[in-house]
Amino acid sequence: MSVTTQASPPQADQTLRAGSLGTGDITFFVVSAAAPLTVMAGVAPFALAIGGIGAPVAYLIAGAVLAVFAVGFTTMGRHVSNGGAFYAYITRGLGRPAGIAGAILALLAYNGLQIGMYGLIATSTRTTLHALFGLDVPWQPIALVSVGVVWFAGYRSIDFGAKVLGVLLVAETGILVLLAGGVLLRGGAHGLHLDSFAPQHAWTPGTGAVLAFAFAAFCGFESTAIYRSEARDPRRTVPRATYLAVGFLGLFYAFMVWTVVQAFGADGVLQAVAADPAGLFFTATTEYVGSWAADAMHVLIVTSVFASLLAFHNAITRYGHALAHEGVLPAALGRVHPRHRSPYLAGAAQSVLALVVVAGFALADADPYAQLLLWVNSPGLLGIVLLQALTAIAVLVHFRRIRHREGALRTVWAPAGAAVLLLGALYLLIDKIEYLTAAGTGTNLLLVLLVPAVLAVGLLVAARLRRTRPDAYARFAAETAGATASAETADH
Repeated sequence: MSVTTQASPPQADQTLRAGSLGTGDITFFVVSAAAPLTVMAGVAPFALAIGGIGAPVAYLIAGAVLAVFAVGFTTMGRHVSNGGAFYAYITRGLGRPAGIAGAILALLAYNGLQIGMYGLIATSTRTTLHALFGLDVPWQPIALVSVGVVWFAGYRSIDFGAKVLGVLLVAETGILVLLAGGVLLRGGAHGLHLDSFAPQHAWTPGTGAVLAFAFAAFCGFESTAIYRSEARDPRRTVPRATYLAVGFLGLFYAFMVWTVVQAFGADGVLQAVAADPAGLFFTATTEYVGSWAADAMHVLIVTSVFASLLAFHNAITRYGHALAHEGVLPAALGRVHPRHRSPYLAGAAQSVLALVVVAGFALADADPYAQLLLWVNSPGLLGIVLLQALTAIAVLVHFRRIRHREGALRTVWAPAGAAVLLLGALYLLIDKIEYLTAAGTGTNLLLVLLVPAVLAVGLLVAARLRRTRPDAYARFAAETAGATASAETADH
């Protein structure tokens, strides 16, 4: 059954600060969430160890797949003004039960990605303090204090957050650009070459695992649509930011991995990775830029992780704000601060959840990297890729049902291709899950099954909402009154 619904605009004390964010601001948010410096220094060495010198190609492939997804994703954004992004799009194409299930899964996924990273900031800060000052600090207080700092930054206005993330992103990409400049000016270890892109190196037995790392490196780029309510001219800024984010990340990742291959040479980089994977980028930076730059890189990795934590925190609170107005979460989470116009109660709730999870791992004396980061992050990553695939399918179905003037490339071929490619990516992630979790079979099975279990819970929530609050169910993911976008929804 197809119905058209509209929701009344939120009251003035429940609206976010409209017109605050331009294309650059939104791009900073989503690229910061990906944490480019952390991905390069912390993850790329393992991609090289598994896939060899052809690892840069995996980042290009992942970027290309997500660019195809972005075509249908941004086209859908012109027809849906609801700020719920994933769940609003899934509702349009696949119905309200699927949309509500997608909303619950999105909350799990983004919270998993964000909360797990408190283990990473603790590990990175410990490493930096030891490397620079010889200090050995327990990870637990670092992680717990970080929760409070992220909460405060998110409590402030969205433009404050955009300024902070802008500065941190420029700093972390700047140090990588310095490394690249040093390598290119000196011609690398044995001259510059393009062997990484030769077929025999680009496709090896380890390519599937490297692709899993590569897709993980883009997490968060799709959250551009979440900021629609706070964007200036969202019909233009959101698509531009989406394409800028995925284009920059794909090209920058591939370029930097290729650069570090040049820094050591094709054979030398594999030997260096085998000897000290965690020190690969630091060693290259010391050699081609100077020890001062390697010291700066230690500090900037910490700020890179902080920027990612803040970016995901902001995305989660806006999801929470939207779902409170939908009637899925308590209405109090939809309130905004009278001065900062931030969803401060949703932010407080997210930070309390993070505090509980981090405290639980701390009391269990768990490893902050191998357990808090990898175990909590992995279901989040699987959830995001599954949501992307469901969104691509929803875009395809939605445009088959309505009359529109969009071309077939945007409404048929791109979303269909993205759905197939993303389902393939999801298979790779599950098949190579041991590379992402460093855990045993039983733990991996539980982490993978958590995703369909949450989807099932979401379907139960939808059924309960339909039975107990039929008006809220009927308005779920509706367009606000006066919206110019299409408000077609499907109820299955």
